[in-house]
Amino acid sequence: MEARIITDRQQWNDFVASSPCCNITQSYEWGELLPYLGDTSLYVGVVDDAGNLCAAMLILVISAPLLRQPYFYAPRGPVIDDPASPALTVLLNFVKAQARKYHAFMLKIEPSVEDGNEAWLTELKRQGFRTNPYFSHIRHEWVLDIRPDEKPLLSGMKEKWRYNIRLAGRKGITIRRGESDADFDAFYRIYETTSERDSFGIHPKVFYREVLRSFSKNDHAALFLAEYEGKIIAGTIVLWLGRWSWYMYGASSNEHRERMPNHLLQWTGMQWAKSKGCWYYNFRGIPEILEEGQELWGVYLFKRGFGGYPLRSLETHDLVYQPLIYTAYRRLLDVKRWRDERQQKLRVAAQTVGERAR
Repeated sequence: MEARIITDRQQWNDFVASSPCCNITQSYEWGELLPYLGDTSLYVGVVDDAGNLCAAMLILVISAPLLRQPYFYAPRGPVIDDPASPALTVLLNFVKAQARKYHAFMLKIEPSVEDGNEAWLTELKRQGFRTNPYFSHIRHEWVLDIRPDEKPLLSGMKEKWRYNIRLAGRKGITIRRGESDADFDAFYRIYETTSERDSFGIHPKVFYREVLRSFSKNDHAALFLAEYEGKIIAGTIVLWLGRWSWYMYGASSNEHRERMPNHLLQWTGMQWAKSKGCWYYNFRGIPEILEEGQELWGVYLFKRGFGGYPLRSLETHDLVYQPLIYTAYRRLLDVKRWRDERQQKLRVAAQTVGERAR
């Protein structure tokens, strides 16, 4: 059993896709997106005597804000079927050696494992990891099992959602695959509008273009566009790997929202994912606490209407290499959490005042 840098894309993706820990952010293509965000990546794997992968971890080399010190981050990694396997120790020892080369002060992991998994928690503690309440990849997601046929899938939705899917077609909404540069440009313009309206940050345009280019090579990505009278008014980007699909990015203009294009877009994405052999459609982030007034509450209500269930992943774990720098890093996170919570309270208060005024 030996750890090494893996350069075989097909071997890597086949292993990730077949694992219970499968996640698109551990795919080979995801690591190739990092240069567009100013970061680099490492594909670390453990192979057995026959050369077969038995553990893998895509690592992003990220510079911590303010500290200007690099750290390692594995988004939804590592990928390994049994955390008690000796392969995990071999993997982590190799990563630690790489950390010395890069002067990384820690390894942050957020495995694609359900919260409370005792086998993982026990092994991570034994390996020296400590928990971190500040996640990078949102822990709480909404998932729909799309294995049933069309009729039971629709019957599992709220009645209003089924009605809205049909309504969109009656109201003149059509859905098509986006194929051209002009299609992508239109999607990104609407995505910018969505970002401004709903107050969330987005990456530079080139990042999303590269997402589509990289994952479309083997038809693992689709851009779906909703049109009304020939004008693009909404769009989604859906990715898939193994048995899983992900609603990654969604955009909607401020016009014709009453025609329910987003309901029909989601239904189209689910049908496409089913055609690829996927079992699950991951709507991604929902609030950490499912109470009205929480951030993402409206998004949660929209996703919940399609049926499905909440899935909370294991909490963030850090393996510390340089304690002094790590202590400073955690203190900065504490300050950021305090600031974010204060801003959220101010937003909620302002929203409440606005509602009362109306």
